[in-house]
Amino acid sequence: MADAGVEPYWELTFDADGDVARPQRDALLAGVVRERLTDLVVFAHGWNNDRPKATRLYTRFFAPFPELLVDGRARVGYVGVIWPAVRFPDEPIPDFEPSPQARPAAHAAAAADRPLLPDSLRRQLAEVFPGRDLVLERLAQLLTERPDARSAFDEFARLVRELISVPEDSPDLRFAEDHGDGLPLPGMLTDDALEVCEVFTAALRSAGAEVRPGENVEAERQPLLGGGLTRLWNGAGELLRQGGYYAMKRRSGTVGQLGLGPVLGRLAGEAPALRVHLAGHSFGARLVSYGVRGLPAGVRNVTSVTLLQGAFSQYAFAARLPHDRNRSGALHGVQKRIDGPLVSCHSAHDDALGTFYPLASKLAGDSASFLGLFDRWGAIGFHGIQAVDGARRIRLGEAVPETGCVSVDAAAVVRRGEPPAGAHSDICHPELARVILEAGRIGRG
Repeated sequence: MADAGVEPYWELTFDADGDVARPQRDALLAGVVRERLTDLVVFAHGWNNDRPKATRLYTRFFAPFPELLVDGRARVGYVGVIWPAVRFPDEPIPDFEPSPQARPAAHAAAAADRPLLPDSLRRQLAEVFPGRDLVLERLAQLLTERPDARSAFDEFARLVRELISVPEDSPDLRFAEDHGDGLPLPGMLTDDALEVCEVFTAALRSAGAEVRPGENVEAERQPLLGGGLTRLWNGAGELLRQGGYYAMKRRSGTVGQLGLGPVLGRLAGEAPALRVHLAGHSFGARLVSYGVRGLPAGVRNVTSVTLLQGAFSQYAFAARLPHDRNRSGALHGVQKRIDGPLVSCHSAHDDALGTFYPLASKLAGDSASFLGLFDRWGAIGFHGIQAVDGARRIRLGEAVPETGCVSVDAAAVVRRGEPPAGAHSDICHPELARVILEAGRIGRG
C-alpha cells in the first residue's frame, strides 16, 4: 500500500487511454472490504508530471482530514489518482507552501538565463506525447533562436498542433469539448499564429509575468508588423503551454469516463454500502466529473463531488447555454447521478483560469479586447457553476447544501501565487478539506 500520511490509502494509476493498473485496482477493491470502510475520498491531481509529486500533493492535502473527522463511527479511506499530465517548470504544484509574496526582481534575474523550453520540460513533454521527439527538437530550436519572421510563428503553431494531435480513432477526441461551441480545436490553434502570440504576450504582461530572455520592454510600443517580432516569442512559449494544457484537458475526460468511472462501478459491486466522495484540482476536477459520467448504468455510489479550481467550462453542467439555447454543456445532467452536492470552489485570484483559460478556449485577434471573452469562455474554477437552474452560491465557511450544484467562493484562502498562474495551485488548506467533508457529510456527527 502506498504512503500518503493517512490510512488506509491507495493509489490508482491510469494511462493516457484510461486503462488502470490492475494490481492497484484489485488491491483497492479488496482493501475497502477488508477495512470495512463507510466512506472513500478519491482525489485527482491537475498538472503534475510524476508519481512522487502527486503523492506529495496527496500527503499534504489529506493531512487535515483525520483531525476534522469528529464522528468516530466513520471509517474513511483515501485514494490518490495518478494520470499522465505535464507541468511547466515556472508553475507551482500544490505540494509546497507558496511564497507569501512574489519577488519580481529575483524572478526576472532568474528568467534571464532560463530557456523557454528547458531540457527538463522537453523530457516531460516527450513522456506525455510519445513519438514527437523531432517536433519537440524543432520547437526548442525556434524558442531558442527566436527568429524575427512571420513564417517562423506559423511553423511554430503548426508544430504545436502536431505535438498534441491524436489519431482519428483515439478516445481522446470524444472528450475534447465541454463549453458547447462545437469547434474541433480551440481558437489558439486555428487563429493567425502571429496574432495569437500577440494576445498571449499582452496577457502575460497583464498577469505580471516576469521579463523573459530577449524581451525588450520598449518594443511593446512598436507596431506589430513594424519590427520587433522577437518579443512575441514569449507569447509563443505561452501557446505551447496552453496547447499542452488543452491536450491534458482532453485527456482528463478520457481517463475519467473510460478509467475512473468503471473502477467506481467495480467498487459498487464489491462494497455496495460504500459512500464515494470525489475531488479534483484543475484538470483533475474535470477528470472526476467525467468519472461520474462514466459510471455504469444503475450505479449511484458517488455521494459528493468537489471541484477545486476546476479547469473546464463554467457551462459544462448547463442544460442550455446562454449564448446558444439549442446547445448544452458536455456534462449536463451528470449532477443528477450524485447522491449529494456537486461543489465548485472558485477564486478570483486564479490567473491561470481568469486570464489564460478563456484566451486558450477562444482567441480573438485584438490583444486589447481579450477581457471581453470571460463571460462566454470562463472557467468553472474562476466563476463557479453557471446557467444551472437552482444552483446555489455561498462563501467559504457557510454550510454546504446537502444536494444540488453549489459554488463556493474560496478566494479567502485560495489567494497566493505568482504569475502567470496566480493562486491556481493554492489549494492545500484545512478549509477546503472541510468543504469536502461537509459536502459528503463524512464523519460530521
